Amino acid sequence: METNLQLPLQIQHLKPSSLKCPPFFSPKNQIFHKPTINFSSNFRSCSFNSINLKLRSKTRRRVSEIRGELGKLEEREEEKKEKPVKRAYPFHQIEPKWQTFWEVNKTFRTPDDVDTSKPKFYVLDMFPYPSGAGLHVGHPLGYTATDILARFKRMQGFNVLHPMGWDAFGLPAEQYAIDTGTHPKITTMRNIGRFRSQLKSLGFSYDWDREISTTEPEYYRWTQWIFLQLLKRGLAYQAEVPVNWCPALGTVLANEEVIDGVSERGGHPVIRKPMRQWMLRITEYADRLLEDLEELDWPESLKDMQRNWIGKSEGAELEFPVLDAGGQERGVGITVYTTRPDTIFGATYLVLAPEHPLLESLVFTDQTKYVEEYKELASRKSDLERTELQKEKTGVFTGCYAKNPANGAAVPIWVADYVLGSYGTGAIMAVPAHDTRDHEFASKYDIPIHWVVKPDDEDGSCIGKAYSGGGVIMNSYSSATGLDINGLSSKEAIPKVIQWAEETGTGKKKVNYKLRDWLFARQRYWGEPIPVVIMDDNGDSVPLPDSELPLTLPELDDFTPTGTGEPPLSKALSWVQTVDPLSGKPARRETNTMPQWAGSCWYYLRFMDPQNSKELVNKEKERYWGPVDVYVGGAEHAVLHLLYARFWHKVLYDIGAVSTKEPFKCVINQGIILGKVQYMAHKDTNGNYVSADSATMSGDLYQEQIPEEKVVKSGEFFVLKENPTIRLIARTYKMSKSKGNVVNPEDVVAEYGADSLRLYEMFMGPLRDVKPWNTSGIEGVYRFMGRVWRLIVGSPLSDGSFKDGTVAIDVEPTVDQLRSLHKCIVKVTEEIEATRFNTGISAMMEFINAAYKWDQHPRSIFEAFVLLLSPYAPHMAEELWFRLGNSNSLAYEPFPKANSAYLKDSKIVLPVQFNGKTRGTIQVEETCTEDEAFTLASTDEKLSKYIQGKTIKKKIFVPGKILNVIVVPEKVKVGQQ
Repeated sequence: METNLQLPLQIQHLKPSSLKCPPFFSPKNQIFHKPTINFSSNFRSCSFNSINLKLRSKTRRRVSEIRGELGKLEEREEEKKEKPVKRAYPFHQIEPKWQTFWEVNKTFRTPDDVDTSKPKFYVLDMFPYPSGAGLHVGHPLGYTATDILARFKRMQGFNVLHPMGWDAFGLPAEQYAIDTGTHPKITTMRNIGRFRSQLKSLGFSYDWDREISTTEPEYYRWTQWIFLQLLKRGLAYQAEVPVNWCPALGTVLANEEVIDGVSERGGHPVIRKPMRQWMLRITEYADRLLEDLEELDWPESLKDMQRNWIGKSEGAELEFPVLDAGGQERGVGITVYTTRPDTIFGATYLVLAPEHPLLESLVFTDQTKYVEEYKELASRKSDLERTELQKEKTGVFTGCYAKNPANGAAVPIWVADYVLGSYGTGAIMAVPAHDTRDHEFASKYDIPIHWVVKPDDEDGSCIGKAYSGGGVIMNSYSSATGLDINGLSSKEAIPKVIQWAEETGTGKKKVNYKLRDWLFARQRYWGEPIPVVIMDDNGDSVPLPDSELPLTLPELDDFTPTGTGEPPLSKALSWVQTVDPLSGKPARRETNTMPQWAGSCWYYLRFMDPQNSKELVNKEKERYWGPVDVYVGGAEHAVLHLLYARFWHKVLYDIGAVSTKEPFKCVINQGIILGKVQYMAHKDTNGNYVSADSATMSGDLYQEQIPEEKVVKSGEFFVLKENPTIRLIARTYKMSKSKGNVVNPEDVVAEYGADSLRLYEMFMGPLRDVKPWNTSGIEGVYRFMGRVWRLIVGSPLSDGSFKDGTVAIDVEPTVDQLRSLHKCIVKVTEEIEATRFNTGISAMMEFINAAYKWDQHPRSIFEAFVLLLSPYAPHMAEELWFRLGNSNSLAYEPFPKANSAYLKDSKIVLPVQFNGKTRGTIQVEETCTEDEAFTLASTDEKLSKYIQGKTIKKKIFVPGKILNVIVVPEKVKVGQQ
């Protein structure tokens, strides 16, 4: 048990478990003695070692002082214990109670054999990576949303599959192992334990019996099996591709480990180096990945990201013959890909990527040195750096020329890093008049610029810069080649150029993709072993038979890079040296491992049938549960994970392992929770505040952070509370350790409870929006939870505790009470189904506001409301359900349904006239009688003055239409006041 008690100043710097008395000398034994005081961390007890000597008076006094101080500390702790913290409701007792109940009773376990006549709902969170940092409050946003949906659907009678597991292979655990010498399995299991504990503390209704981890051999056996299916179908192959090689570290680095051309660890130069790697032929599925997007209930922005990543384009491949020094064709050509063959007459130079295979054979001797130096520089840049539009274009002339097939003109061949060897053919025809990058390059190196497209709406605005749009073709005729496209529109010219190229053998129509085949190998230890052996006699790669799976990782003490480019697994010599199981011939194991993406490509299938040791997933279970109905996760996974998972699923569909074309029916990207808003003020050198709107006009300024309590909002801006003329800068950042703005959910749960955290994260705003964390916001939700509790349980006792049971009584609810309830039911139901959770909470708040005005609290009304609340705040709801007299969990109770009879508002607005003149209106029930209407009118503040001092002669009442009161002044008798 931890304590906040303060030690005396003299001993604050000492640890309680090792507090020592001063040593002293014993003349008799000629030795020093150190009597020690040992006491527990909560200072409840202390004992002195026996000592056979007389304490000096000073030492005795000091020991007595320490005893006295310890006694005071113990008294203070007891006082603190006697004064319990007063909470809005006892979440600290409720939440552990019901979490234990759910776990012991396996409340949310989905049976292996479900009643398939019932509808199903499979709701899934994107596989989390269990890092050592644990959760921050941004993580539960999506988890709470899926839990609300899962609980809601259970109550609607669906079979619900809501599992959780861990994407636990990968770089972070291995890097930590290298840095600390701790085996990644140890840190991974520790991290998983912490994540699991944190998730359970938030009351998520996961079926923990289906928990899986990608690091379990029973799981990655099937990841290896899928790889073998890809290999059998020619979708897995080996190729030499450029990778990030760090000579100083002696290892290949992943893209995320390279920042601005240097290694993230150590800041060493990184170059692009060709190495033999395993690849997956995802490009074979490019068209299907595009076409099937149309069938999915995904955000359009997400689908656009996948479309752009695949990058399908239609154009032509054209061949430019290479010329020798005499201007004659050398018998070799450079093939370029272009989406604008209509601009071929404007091609004034060619550009080759630095890694183009023909480059070395094209360079003239006097340019060799410059080209090699340029290739070296380019190898140090990432693809992203090379293609950045804002960067200055650089290149080197090879000294060689090629012939433009359209007009026979000799065009120079350059090498430049803004062209990538991995896209198209690794070479482009540069048309500087009609491409921005080419125009910038040509202007810098004084290369001719020929205009061949006249804009349809020419207004002179493109003079001096590139025009990349369509228009009318000009300057595009050659009698020598027979190609004439002058006067055609760009759309008409494109097919004509392609037809000419195919007829003359200089090119062909071509569909191209930005999508590249998936680099599937990692030179790392902590990953799935690739189930392949390389034969010693011929170097062939031979797949392992299914009976040899899983191929498990060997135990390694040294995970550090080898320094040679060989993966760390190569150090496991006894594991590497093996024999081919089929032929018995000597072989060695593949020492590359699969990337972290591998295990997360298919985990949703394993959740359907996690214990199956005979097949990937039982076909009947997959047909029932697939596809995932709702998949929630961050937008950062929009391309890679979702694209890879769709690719694997389609392969599994083709081989009959799954019954659906797509894995995820609906995808929702939750927004990001940012750190707390920071308020910054400008100050001048004299220490005076300067308003943010005039700060740019001032001299030297520095910024100072302002506490939230000194800030007030004025219109659209934030200002100093003490001086509203000083406008502040308000900014937020994504939660991160480096920014120091991480909020730990455990701290929030300790202070406000898990239900308050869940409710607040849903109440912050629309699920998909970016939102800043605000502690005052959770305090407001916490107060609402307290109001719900007090309304149903009653006010707290004098010591802050609450009595058992409830204040609800068994009475028939009124029409108004039923109307309030059923309006709430409609709103909450609609908003959950539309994942507008914040407005659903608002509806419940409105109901509670109305209920506080009631004189009686019908049990049936509150039971229904508790069921509405339960998906959001399950701990409180379970406790209230129990206190309302129910013995079973509400997890499978039917979700309330609205009765339309109570949804129609029975109140109408009734005009009130006096002597035929309308003076106002009153609200009445449709069934209102004349007497009831007159009573309301006569007590209305604005209408009653028309009756005072008058005699009512007649009342004319038309039900639902009008009340007309005929009045005359009272007669006053002479002599009377």
